[in-house]
Amino acid sequence: MSETPQTVRAAVIQAAAPAFDLPGALARVEALATQAADRGAKLVVFPEAFIGGYPKGHDFGARVGSRTDEGRAMFARYYGGAMPVPGPELTQLTELARTLDVVLVVGLIEVDGGTLYCTTVIIDDDGRFLGKHRKVMPTGTERLIWGFGDGSTLPVVDSAVGRVGSAICWENYMPLLRMSLYQQGIQFYCASTVDDRDSWLYSMRHIAVEGRCFVLSSCQFAQRKDYPDDYECIQGNDPETIMIRGGSCIVDPFGRLLAEPVYNREAVLVADLDPSLIIQGKYDLDVTGHYGRPDIFSLHVDRRPKSAVNLSENVP
Repeated sequence: MSETPQTVRAAVIQAAAPAFDLPGALARVEALATQAADRGAKLVVFPEAFIGGYPKGHDFGARVGSRTDEGRAMFARYYGGAMPVPGPELTQLTELARTLDVVLVVGLIEVDGGTLYCTTVIIDDDGRFLGKHRKVMPTGTERLIWGFGDGSTLPVVDSAVGRVGSAICWENYMPLLRMSLYQQGIQFYCASTVDDRDSWLYSMRHIAVEGRCFVLSSCQFAQRKDYPDDYECIQGNDPETIMIRGGSCIVDPFGRLLAEPVYNREAVLVADLDPSLIIQGKYDLDVTGHYGRPDIFSLHVDRRPKSAVNLSENVP
């Protein structure tokens, strides 16, 4: 790990990429990350499902007890725009981070076998892949199209800017998951999301205060035109219809807004973060340290990878 600089300039991206279009999404990552780097950012955070797309408004032909052929075809199309990790597209992202000299946190739809996962990847400024996080609890009907991550992908990693970790969308409402990140010394808490509700901001400010960390929340701004023309969704076909309205923000360890949320437009929000505020905040609140009361409360996190099939050699 490089020495943590006195000030870290960070950017959160509020935008969307063409849904189900892997090359198009990678091109958007490059363009937007370059824009952030040109403004001096050393840490750049992208929204949930930026690569692959968030299929808002689609039902994938699902009813209780049945699935339609059209829904299965839609899932196959979604699958075709997903990204393996590792794979050649990840190599493209690592080269981008190295070229721009930035730490990248990118939300994507990951394909592994026959299953899709909602994932974030963290890449250091020298191009090293530092780790990934798979969403452990898809929300609502997301559970039909995404698998569940396990405890093996809950990392907080050392990077050129400090200790970085990720929680995706409504995982941020899971107190025990947050505690697992706090225990690992998270400094830059990356909350990639598509939640554009007014209430989201309150949660981001609470997490920053609770964890005494910087919270960087990156939400998509997506319109109907970011989806294919033949995409069937309840929002209709007007290309200007706003599907996800944004609300990204950056918050310091005392809950102060360093970049206030904006809505209904694309944006790259930038702020300068002073890591010394983290320790200043922990002076009177360290929820996994002096404020933790382990004599009363404890949390066990199972970080072992889980597989439905475990193959062993030389079985008698």
